[in-house]
Amino acid sequence: MKNKIIFVACDTSKINEIKNIIIQTKNSKLAIIPKFGLQFFYSKNGRRFLEKFKRDFWLDLKINDIPQTAVSAIDSLKDLKKCKFITVHANGGLEMLKAIKKKTKKINKNLKVLGVTVLTSLNNKSLKEIGHTKTIEQLVLKQAKLIKKSGCDGIVCSAKEAKLIRKKYKKLLIITPGIRLPGDSTNDQARVMTPKNAFSNKVSGIVIGRSLTKGNIKNNIKRLIDHLGK
Repeated sequence: MKNKIIFVACDTSKINEIKNIIIQTKNSKLAIIPKFGLQFFYSKNGRRFLEKFKRDFWLDLKINDIPQTAVSAIDSLKDLKKCKFITVHANGGLEMLKAIKKKTKKINKNLKVLGVTVLTSLNNKSLKEIGHTKTIEQLVLKQAKLIKKSGCDGIVCSAKEAKLIRKKYKKLLIITPGIRLPGDSTNDQARVMTPKNAFSNKVSGIVIGRSLTKGNIKNNIKRLIDHLGK
């Protein structure tokens, strides 16, 4: 199971809770990498914690701005030496995506840029409310083409679209949030899937939050191992 990349969403601003999640999710059978989002990064001590962090991590900022501002944001992260993944939003357009990828090559050759598509909290009704006329699948495929063209390393999408993307892009990293263990609440997610089903759709990695971090983390890890081992 070591070849299955699993990211644990560290969605809290409390350092003690972050440390507990990291310690409790360390496991010999699974390759688990912490993912830090806006909540932690924007917190008073979050940035400082990541400066000294000794393990590989994913910084999930979903950068989306004009190219120069986006590039400057990437440049400001160059001291985070263990950051191995960074997210940018496909909505920023081709020039922004290309500029960010070019910048990351200069500051950290090991930093992989992941393009975010339609958030897993959205559905087709949500897209229409925003003003899109395409379905989720159509829009994600369009965004995937843009991400690939830009030279970015991978894509973040729902596991429900992953199979379609894998057919078109054999080598692209595909990371899927919106993952829940069987029987767990979907909470604010609209497009969800179990870990086992997601990996069957040829994804490169999955993101699990509350299914691992809510309640007894060690027991949740065991549930995940049992689920993937079936």
